[in-house]
Amino acid sequence: MTANDSQKPVTKAVIPAAGLGTRFLPATKASPKEMLPVVDRPAIQYVVQEAVSAGLDDILMITGRSKRALEDHFDRIPDLEASLEASGKKELLASVQHATALGELHYLRQGDPKGLGHAVLRAKTHVGDSPFAVLLGDDLIDENEDLLERMIEAQQKTGGSVVALMEVPQDQISAYGCAAVQAVEGEDYVKVTGMVEKPKPEEAPSNLAIIGRYVLHPRVFDVLEETPPGRGDEIQLTDALETLGQGEGEGEGVYGVVFKGRRFDTGDKLSYLKANVILAAEREDLGPGLRPWLKEFVASLPDE
Repeated sequence: MTANDSQKPVTKAVIPAAGLGTRFLPATKASPKEMLPVVDRPAIQYVVQEAVSAGLDDILMITGRSKRALEDHFDRIPDLEASLEASGKKELLASVQHATALGELHYLRQGDPKGLGHAVLRAKTHVGDSPFAVLLGDDLIDENEDLLERMIEAQQKTGGSVVALMEVPQDQISAYGCAAVQAVEGEDYVKVTGMVEKPKPEEAPSNLAIIGRYVLHPRVFDVLEETPPGRGDEIQLTDALETLGQGEGEGEGVYGVVFKGRRFDTGDKLSYLKANVILAAEREDLGPGLRPWLKEFVASLPDE
């Protein structure tokens, strides 16, 4: 029996969204960072849409205090819908209804803020014994990319867990988990031979950063339950994956899909601003007015 024969399909996604968003204070003092708009949709909607587009319509969001707005956004508001319909605002009505019809969304509070590994572990009961995807809400992947589909395919082939990798400048690797890899002949994924959480640049095994997409075998839950707090006194998902990567039993082994497409870190102010400008400039309704203005504005800037 091959790994593919024994695999259950990937149908569920987990989106950890319990972070405080301190980098965007005071904007996030009373509003979740995930609700910050990217053009005219909150950042979290792009992530949910990505999961649904990859065929994952059962989504569990791990939330925390002051995150009620996330649930409200994906819920129906009959009065608003009735008002838009009565006013003949059909496009706005369709956009509002689209958010509520994306998929089956569930919500669970993380409780104690013990890190990403703890947030993923909270999903154990909902996920059960099937492989599942984890999408971090800060990472916005271009909607034209097929990263998640490629990762799901790799997980089904290998029977292990799969992380998304992206090359970054060596002096920036300390902001990420970092992977050492080796090629797998005939495949477009690699085998991960080691992982280090936020290493010093001179100690990093590569310039391949682990970005916020994972497709995990449920064996990860057993490992997370035994994983002690690590860097930052938090339970690190990277530490659990490092343990899985060293094993050879069922559900063990970690692989990576190298992503070379367009990604925005909406938890970083500069990247967040770039996401708004670039995506708005590409829109059919906003681009024709925005692009000429941008050219004029850039031309007016003083030389550095």
